[in-house]
Amino acid sequence: MMKKLCVMALIITGAFTTAFSQELYVFTEPASNMPSKSIGVRITNEGMFNNPGFVSRTIPEVMIGFNKNLMMHAQAFLSDMDGNYRLEGGSLYAKYRFISLDEAQSHFRASAFGRISTSKRPTYTKDINLEGDNSGLQGGLIFTQLLHKLALSATLGYAHAFQNNERQVVGMPQPKNMLSYSLSSGYLVLPVVYKDYKQPNFNVYLELLGKTDPQSGKSYLDLAPAVQMILNSTTRIDLGYRFQAAGNLEGRYTKNMYMIRAEFNFFNVLK
Repeated sequence: MMKKLCVMALIITGAFTTAFSQELYVFTEPASNMPSKSIGVRITNEGMFNNPGFVSRTIPEVMIGFNKNLMMHAQAFLSDMDGNYRLEGGSLYAKYRFISLDEAQSHFRASAFGRISTSKRPTYTKDINLEGDNSGLQGGLIFTQLLHKLALSATLGYAHAFQNNERQVVGMPQPKNMLSYSLSSGYLVLPVVYKDYKQPNFNVYLELLGKTDPQSGKSYLDLAPAVQMILNSTTRIDLGYRFQAAGNLEGRYTKNMYMIRAEFNFFNVLK
């Protein structure tokens, strides 16, 4: 009996994941959470081409879905951006869903998120990035609307970098605060007709990623197209690229950056 219940739970979870897979954005987080009592493991590689030359960062990550409203990520950051490949810092991210409105083939979600990060990197730029480059705090809101095969999401966040004069490079700016915002769209291309949770999913994404330095008024806006494959409702593969469409914020690391990610999910493993 227990075995049948576990199988049924997996099928239901798989169907849920397939139906809403177009919300699994590549460069941003949706307002929806991962399934309750589940664990996810990610490995992400980012390559940047304008630093000058090529540098890369690897981000191993563990995600935990405590319940339908609360989840958490723990990340580590490793890169060769300052010479040899090394561990440069880590981050904790939490997201709490406080609005959930469901209808047939559509829903609306609203969540609040927070992040705390640490980094050993010296300060080079005012483009505050709490995923490897800066130590600091961030908080914000996410709103996601699913409309059948199309999912739209908007994020608004505010980050504060911790001041550390010992790591500040002479003549380089010390970042303080940064306003971030994004608009993301995802479309489910395959399957055309859903039959079971083992069907592969193929999603396409286009995301607009922007930041503004409230002190100087300088800003930028990136375009980030991406594709995604989901296998057996448990394994996810992402491939995306972001590039600057407009802006005047100098010294950015993520201006021309590819991202490739593999994610593995384990459902109903937490008691």
